[in-house]
Amino acid sequence: MNSSWQTEQPELLIAGRSFYGQHQARKLLGRSLDSGRVAHAYLFRGPEGVGKQLFARGLAAAVNCREQLGLVSCGICPSCRKFAAESHPDFLQVSPEQGAIKIAQVRELIKKLSFAPYEARTRVVLIEDVHAMRQEAANCLLKTLEEPRENNLLILTADSAATVLQTIVSRCQTIPFYALTPEETTEILMELDGAMEEKTALLLARIAEGSPGRALLFHKRELVSFWEDLSDLLLSQHRDEPADVRKCLLMAEKMAALKEDLSYLFSLIRLWIRDGLFELCGQEMGAGGLTTRKGWNYEQYFAKLQAVNQAEKELARNCNRTLVCEVLLFRLKE
Repeated sequence: MNSSWQTEQPELLIAGRSFYGQHQARKLLGRSLDSGRVAHAYLFRGPEGVGKQLFARGLAAAVNCREQLGLVSCGICPSCRKFAAESHPDFLQVSPEQGAIKIAQVRELIKKLSFAPYEARTRVVLIEDVHAMRQEAANCLLKTLEEPRENNLLILTADSAATVLQTIVSRCQTIPFYALTPEETTEILMELDGAMEEKTALLLARIAEGSPGRALLFHKRELVSFWEDLSDLLLSQHRDEPADVRKCLLMAEKMAALKEDLSYLFSLIRLWIRDGLFELCGQEMGAGGLTTRKGWNYEQYFAKLQAVNQAEKELARNCNRTLVCEVLLFRLKE
């Protein structure tokens, strides 16, 4: 896949891999590095799985690169090699434990920050999912954000849909992150998994809504493979009605077993309905388009969309998951 956008911005190289997208973040931080005015704390805020943590690692490598190439790291100096191997002693990471960042973690971090970096010009600290930080932990961190210690750079990440304490936001420079384009997402997926078919990567990119991290999770859970089996069932027109009913009941059990991933399968069904409506309008779907059954009209497609919406409402009310999936499948095949 040949993409002209790839060369529009300097590349962050992380473990030998190019970082795609997030041109605004690259522009803002590139200017800061070029001018030598790097903030003491940044808040990377955007959707889950769009590269915030990966970008933080690239920035850490660039800040400490011996060649000082701005936002680009050389990848060959001792510091860059250690960042690539994830073994640099001056890169610290704080992640939620059992869904939350606790005060003990913050206290341990502050203790480490009281010492000078081991070898780097700047110690870089990555605090993931700061929206998951408990109140007492946040209060403990505030003093460090207010009175930053010399030669330390703090990078906090947060989901754009989550609430972050205003006291933390006000003490950091916010860098916005956005969903990637389908082309960027597809390119990343195919680079990470050389065996992935382009058709699969395109579909994952569509359902992940610009989040490569989420797309990789879908791939790991074989959601596309599951969809292919479901699609075959929905498109089939068996004359053997008992056999068809039996297949629907078995598929409903498999759908119910997806549990929290069922909402993502519903997203795929909506894409399938949308593609059918586009095809009915005479529009070419192009790469990544989903095959729909010929002969359905507008009323039938909108009835199927209503069926998906109704199924989600019933699941939200904790109705029997298998029964909800059974009713949905029969309505989708009408």
